[in-house]
Amino acid sequence: MIFTVAIDGPAAAGKGTISKAVADHFGFAHLDTGLLYRAVGAKVLAGGDPVQAAKALTPKDLEGDLRTPEVAQAASRVAVLSDVRAALFEFQRSFAARDGGAVLDGRDIGTVICPDADVKLFVTASAEIRAERRYLELSEKGIEVTREDVLEDVIARDKRDSERSEAPLKPAENAVVIDTSDLPIEVAVAKAVSAIKACR
Repeated sequence: MIFTVAIDGPAAAGKGTISKAVADHFGFAHLDTGLLYRAVGAKVLAGGDPVQAAKALTPKDLEGDLRTPEVAQAASRVAVLSDVRAALFEFQRSFAARDGGAVLDGRDIGTVICPDADVKLFVTASAEIRAERRYLELSEKGIEVTREDVLEDVIARDKRDSERSEAPLKPAENAVVIDTSDLPIEVAVAKAVSAIKACR
């Protein structure tokens, strides 16, 4: 049984948490496609070429701490490169077509990678709420940042992701939008599960 769930949205909106919960609920495989770009970004920060890094990416490259602000910004920068996106395209499409169901979360899953996905969700929240979530997450890891810097990074990343010519961040036309700004995560997950059940 091939059943594909595409979940898109900006950074720190909650799409990763929702995607994992949805995958667990239905027993589907899960792919955080942002990790692919973070892994490429990390290789570029280490001096590598972005296109070669994307072509040579292995599962081992997805391990380790890829959630630092520096890697996040590097990921956003390499994501605008068409050759990088092309190199990672087939990996994502192949994952989506696996038997048993798959949940993919990212920026362009419902619009580019899986335009024919059975269910498309777009998870969002205000920039201020997302920046606060990211600030608390980084602070818990002992990474010294200010709220102002994190908000600035979130806004800059949103701008880059939504204005890029290749696969800009935007909801798919038939996506169910879930705004998590004022939603407890369990309510957001319940909304996602309900939307998926309605299409099965």
